[in-house]
Amino acid sequence: MEAQPLTYASAGVDIDAGEELVDRIKPMVRRTFNENVLTDIGGFGGLYDARFTGMKHPVLVSSTDGVGTKIKVAIAAKKYDTVGQDLVNHCVNDILVCGAKPLFFLDYFASGKLDVDAGTDIVAGFAKACEENKCALIGGETAEMPGMYAEGDFDLAGTVVGIVEKENILSREQVGAGDVLIGLPSNGLHTNGYSLARKALVDVLGVDARPEELGGESVGEALLKVHTSYLHPIMKLLERFKAKSEIHALSHITGGGIVGNTSRVLTKDLSLDIDWSAWKRLAIFDLIQRYGNVPEEDMRRAFNLGVGLIIITKPTLADQVTAAMKEFGEAAFIMGTVVRE
Repeated sequence: MEAQPLTYASAGVDIDAGEELVDRIKPMVRRTFNENVLTDIGGFGGLYDARFTGMKHPVLVSSTDGVGTKIKVAIAAKKYDTVGQDLVNHCVNDILVCGAKPLFFLDYFASGKLDVDAGTDIVAGFAKACEENKCALIGGETAEMPGMYAEGDFDLAGTVVGIVEKENILSREQVGAGDVLIGLPSNGLHTNGYSLARKALVDVLGVDARPEELGGESVGEALLKVHTSYLHPIMKLLERFKAKSEIHALSHITGGGIVGNTSRVLTKDLSLDIDWSAWKRLAIFDLIQRYGNVPEEDMRRAFNLGVGLIIITKPTLADQVTAAMKEFGEAAFIMGTVVRE
């Protein structure tokens, strides 16, 4: 019998689907463009005008990240319009803690078999978050890789590039003993701890369960809340206290929890004294701990526990900074101090 011809399509890659996805996403991607974007979607590289007028010594800041196994929750819930937002906001927060604002973002979207509808929702999430963060979505890659991912599975990664005036870079050298920790609330897990959360909740209850503690929300809805971007309120804060240079450091609470991440902005002779009772944990964390019988130490290392970002400032300004953040729409609270070891 004559062998059937082997084509790219029969090998599992649908070029037509990829082209359809590009056609669908072009309008939403173009909405993120500004006068610095010099190329349209579809080129081999994104071009961005690097003339930063009004800056004395511009420094570029970049970060790459993913959203981890939160993707598995999105797949189980068949809800794809939030994980793209998660990725952008996570990356924006990572450069924000250096004092930088985002310029442009690039994404990587890989799947076993491309679902054009799901892909459109994901990229729409990228574009929505880029617009909200005033960040241009100037490029990306959509890869269809049968054999690497099971049908229905996908993965995401993103890179953000931002800018900060060199003299305004936030670094650990400014932090000292006695400085105060001011927490900004998260709206949930953000993008970390999902391997543990899925084992504790999704595998036990399922994404559609509606425990009484969640106030009508399903497990999937609570776990898929969009990672908060703190860009706009923090930029207002840095501008207000710019002359005093009294915002000593910022910490984005991601994998490793409050202590693990905030210790990254401390010198070796300093440590943290955290008042763990200073804020009320969200119900989703209590559910994870109860259904998974998760030890407190693991809770603190895996999750943000309701604190998405921490501001470190000197004690004489703590009340002013807290009041300013509340003015900017963030329910800030004092949650501890920096101490000498």
